[in-house]
Amino acid sequence: MPELPEVETIRRSLEKTIKNLTICQADIYLPQIVKIPSTERFLEQVANKKVTGIERKGKYLLIRLAQNMTLVVHFRMTGKFICCDPKDPVVKHTHLVFQLDNNSELRYNDVRQFGRFYLLESNDLNQIPGLKKMGIEPFDACFTRDYLKKHIKFRRTKIKPLLMDQCFIAGIGNIYADEILQAAKIHPERLACSLNAREIANLYLSIKKVLNKGIEYNGASIRDYVDSNGEKGRFQEQLAVYNREGEPCINCSTAIIRKRIGGRSSHFCPVCQKAADK
Repeated sequence: MPELPEVETIRRSLEKTIKNLTICQADIYLPQIVKIPSTERFLEQVANKKVTGIERKGKYLLIRLAQNMTLVVHFRMTGKFICCDPKDPVVKHTHLVFQLDNNSELRYNDVRQFGRFYLLESNDLNQIPGLKKMGIEPFDACFTRDYLKKHIKFRRTKIKPLLMDQCFIAGIGNIYADEILQAAKIHPERLACSLNAREIANLYLSIKKVLNKGIEYNGASIRDYVDSNGEKGRFQEQLAVYNREGEPCINCSTAIIRKRIGGRSSHFCPVCQKAADK
């Protein structure tokens, strides 16, 4: 699933290619991907709308349109946008096509078909549960070391699932949670409330550092992810623990362990990221 760095990379690439263009019309080939409104209303409302801006909230992409409308996209597992020439062959799993006024197309492709689109007035975005309940953005000015310390100290839950809880912090998924905890030298099964002040400070800095590095390398192309130009990210070349089970730790050469935590595979170094009782 595209996480914050991947969605931010998509946002930046789309800002260069479709901002200030007008959507002439759209074609929907898989109606179920449009959650709000009806497909008929969606096609009617999106037509002849100028793209005024591209934003991101957590893992959601927000395409701002004229007349105070916003097109919200959640890519889920395998969703992706590709900008292309209308003459290019329409590849399998293309479910939605926006025809733009510069004689190009923005195509949405999704193998797993889990992605969702919402078209709403910009002041009605709280109708989307994921946005209404979304936690703080890691790059928000209000997200400080003190904020993290205040909101973590009473959480009797394992730190790995907590980092992935979009109601706690927006945008962090499985890949970046593993990498953040490795950078902070924190075991993924530690209870959040057990972290001391030094560990919380390291966690705070690691969240910023790892996410910024993910953006710098245009995200991680582990499986399907590409930006809107079809370009793969390079962060997968920088991974310290994720998807490296059995490989040596970059710090101490101990074999990386993979363990299921909170229903998700987690990767960590058992020496650098010691459990609380060791």
